[in-house]
Amino acid sequence: MEVNRERLAALFTELCEIDSPSRQEGRISQRLQAIFSELAPEAVVEDDSSSHTGSECGNLVIRFSGKLELPPIFFSCHMDTVQPAIGVRVKRIGDLFTSAGDTILGSDDKSGIAACIEAMRLLQEQHLAHRPVEFVITTCEEIGLVGAKALDPQLVRAREGYALDSSGFAKVITHAPVANRLTITVNGVAAHAGLHPEWGVNAMILAGMALVQVRSGRIDEETTANFGTISGGTASNIVPEKVVIEAEVRSHSMEKLDRVTGEIREIFSATVAGWTDPTGEAKGTPSVNVEVRQDFPLMRLEQEDRVIRRVDAAARSIGMKLSYEKAGGGSDANIFNGHGLATAIIATGMTHVHTTNEQVELQDMVDLTRLLIALLTEASC
Repeated sequence: MEVNRERLAALFTELCEIDSPSRQEGRISQRLQAIFSELAPEAVVEDDSSSHTGSECGNLVIRFSGKLELPPIFFSCHMDTVQPAIGVRVKRIGDLFTSAGDTILGSDDKSGIAACIEAMRLLQEQHLAHRPVEFVITTCEEIGLVGAKALDPQLVRAREGYALDSSGFAKVITHAPVANRLTITVNGVAAHAGLHPEWGVNAMILAGMALVQVRSGRIDEETTANFGTISGGTASNIVPEKVVIEAEVRSHSMEKLDRVTGEIREIFSATVAGWTDPTGEAKGTPSVNVEVRQDFPLMRLEQEDRVIRRVDAAARSIGMKLSYEKAGGGSDANIFNGHGLATAIIATGMTHVHTTNEQVELQDMVDLTRLLIALLTEASC
């Protein structure tokens, strides 16, 4: 089946030039609903997640019934983009797409959305039978998978699917880490730094003493830790009363995640507990609170899992060889897997994402479209 290259290119350009930074996805949502509605879906559902995410709109679930008696699958993309994303204009040189200005391009993740739409257009034009399929298009992915976290998984009938959201091409992500987010609050005692510094307890110094002891960066081949922001104090002449540190731990191993998170908690607690008052005049004692919450769950798929065997068979049917990799980042696929929806990640061809150098090749989007069609039409898949 011949993909309509220029139609796909025009659609991709149109979608990229509809500004849709996180929480401002209203216009792109309306356009996507109009496009999909032209294809006579069984249903176009916009959920009520905006009250939780703060977005202008909800997540979309577009459902197409199929004539092939095969299990339904879903494809997931996100409609939001990172900043700078206002006034995006697409520049095309041959079959290479880049931003024409000082913005991102938006191939993350509009290359995936464009391939989904072109696949459905081709199937209908060619009157090809396909399996039931749903397109799950989320908001606010780029600011912490917020849209996917707010999506009711019962809206998705399919039990397996594919998130079209990774750089590179002919690549499937089967593993992604679980992540803990930590908020560490070190409490000291405020005092005038010039008149009575001995009355105070410097929370910033205590935080620094703990930070030099904890492990950060790459802990091992499966685990990382990062201390990303620190804030505190009010003025140079006041002993800082409070410091707040935002940190994270990620790992492909739950045991290692818990161990490294526990180490951080223990080091901060021991540092504060070990504080001594050098003058005996402090007006209080320090304390620390470490709040830990899971940011996203573990994603782990094996080669024998049906969702992987299916995409491998689909790729082979069109002469495409796939590579299978582990990722270091989280995506909507982590959330879906956490709900029991087996979800692999398929790369779309985008590169240099989250920068103004972002780009994608038309041929990669064409081949992605071919892979989606194979997944929907091949009985062996």
